[in-house]
Amino acid sequence: MPTYVIQETHSLLDPGRIAKSSPTSKTFSPSAIFAKWSTGYSLIFLTLATLACLLPFSNKAFHMDDPLFLWTAHHIAQHPLDPYGFRVVWYATESPIAEVTKNPPLASYYAAAAGSLFGWSERALHFAFLLPALAVVLSTYQLARHFTQFPLLAALATLLAPGFLVSSTTVMCDVLMLAFWILALLFWLHGADSGSHFSLFAAALLIAACALTKYFGVALIPLLLLYSFFKKRRLEPSLAYLAIPILPLGLYQYWTRALYGRGMLSDAVQYASLHNRGHELSLLAKLLVGLAFAGGCALPALFLAPLLWSKRTLAILLSICGLTGLAIGGHRAWFESSQAAAHWPLIATEMTIFLLGGISCLGVAGKAPRHASQKINADNMLLALWVAGTFLFAVFINWTVNARSILPLIPAAGILLARRVEDSGLPAKPNLLSHLLVKVGAPLVASGVVALWVAQADGNLANAGRTAATRAYVELRPAPDAPVYVEGHWGFQYYMQQRGALPADLRRSPFRAGDIVVIPENTTNSFGPPPGFTLAGSLIEIVTRNSVTTMSQPLGAGFYASLWGPLPFTFGPVPPERYLLARLVLASSNPNPAPMIFKP
Repeated sequence: MPTYVIQETHSLLDPGRIAKSSPTSKTFSPSAIFAKWSTGYSLIFLTLATLACLLPFSNKAFHMDDPLFLWTAHHIAQHPLDPYGFRVVWYATESPIAEVTKNPPLASYYAAAAGSLFGWSERALHFAFLLPALAVVLSTYQLARHFTQFPLLAALATLLAPGFLVSSTTVMCDVLMLAFWILALLFWLHGADSGSHFSLFAAALLIAACALTKYFGVALIPLLLLYSFFKKRRLEPSLAYLAIPILPLGLYQYWTRALYGRGMLSDAVQYASLHNRGHELSLLAKLLVGLAFAGGCALPALFLAPLLWSKRTLAILLSICGLTGLAIGGHRAWFESSQAAAHWPLIATEMTIFLLGGISCLGVAGKAPRHASQKINADNMLLALWVAGTFLFAVFINWTVNARSILPLIPAAGILLARRVEDSGLPAKPNLLSHLLVKVGAPLVASGVVALWVAQADGNLANAGRTAATRAYVELRPAPDAPVYVEGHWGFQYYMQQRGALPADLRRSPFRAGDIVVIPENTTNSFGPPPGFTLAGSLIEIVTRNSVTTMSQPLGAGFYASLWGPLPFTFGPVPPERYLLARLVLASSNPNPAPMIFKP
């Protein structure tokens, strides 16, 4: 059997780069699968794996902030040049959507096109948003080929991360933004290496699209500016292409100011600044929450930790995280989670584990490579700044820590993990395939199982809102003359309004005795009985049958907002989702009203 040497990458993970060597070279004999594997096989495998992970969620109910993007998309379909020209009730009273949403409209334009062509059902829109998820996974593979011999590992570490998998089951802007981000990097790196003006121009347009999908995309401009300067050690004329995205962003600022009286780019910056200023978490608490979110959302970094670090380093990290977990148990007031008091031992234990993952995730960005063929260069700096910049924004600049803000660092973390595996000495093993399966494949499978478990739990939580809206409609049908108001938001409000309910507006709604109010327990921006009224009613309970949850204040889970809890997801006895169906009773005519079962 002929012998081969790995020159730049392994054929199993990056195609067609095995070359014959002389008998004196450091060699191994690849199995048949190594010899036949190609880039095409990798891309087909990643496509099938992505579809297998996401297609089961194609009928997931709209969830969390999905309605804001969907209402905007519906309006765009009718008024394409006026994306934010309507009003919504998302807080206590009706406001222009331009005051409520803090995201640019490109994702809603995409949803409007998909909805107009294929319908507005959950399945149609989730199928449309499968394409950005596929683009992220496949482009991560292609980008990773620039950095590592193990691009397939990097792409799988992205796909099988809970932060990516759960985000890909929504119709919000985050995954679409990430797709533009990685494609922009691909074109820029190609243009920087080849001198192709077409690639550099395409990268500039993709940066603009990225920023007009989610404002964080603007961070690509300084990131690529630093990368290019560090690589060439001088200011190249090609850097002028990075000025191109500034023009559409400036026009967008001017356009929205003319239409809505506020430049929406600067408005989003002010919103984050004001909310951070009033946030009571200390910098240390924010750091711990951020590390826990990074560890949970980029879970492969936790499962691969034994391969990434020496036993001594791992023991030190475990000790630090364990002591931190004990300290957290005694200082839970740091995290403003009074409802989670009964579960703090469990929450502190899970936080200890996620902290190890977060430290591992950020540690690979800061650790210098040992391998002789790698050195501290522009590539290392690009990946490190990508991870560190995203983390700093998500933790210290954004208005709350959430998985959506952590998401952009996941592909970079995947590439860095692949580089660390490459640096670990595995490529020199004579039985490389078996080592990859045991030391890399098993941790990735474990991460994938957890990610799918969490995605299923988030899907059940979303579907509970749709089911509760249907049940509420059935129970309220015998009294069709009484208006039905809904408090709280997220997907439940979307489905209640589909069935004719009105969003409760403290300033505008003409509340009267006998009106019906439906209030979810697990929601945001609900206010209970309007002034002058009390509530008397019954509960709807939806049992989700989850043993893990993404949004639960009692369990400390705050995947979409750390105000709910300091962890992206938690395991434990998940309580049922409860919804109060109540009639308004004049407070003066009912001195002893039935107490509310819960306080939203």
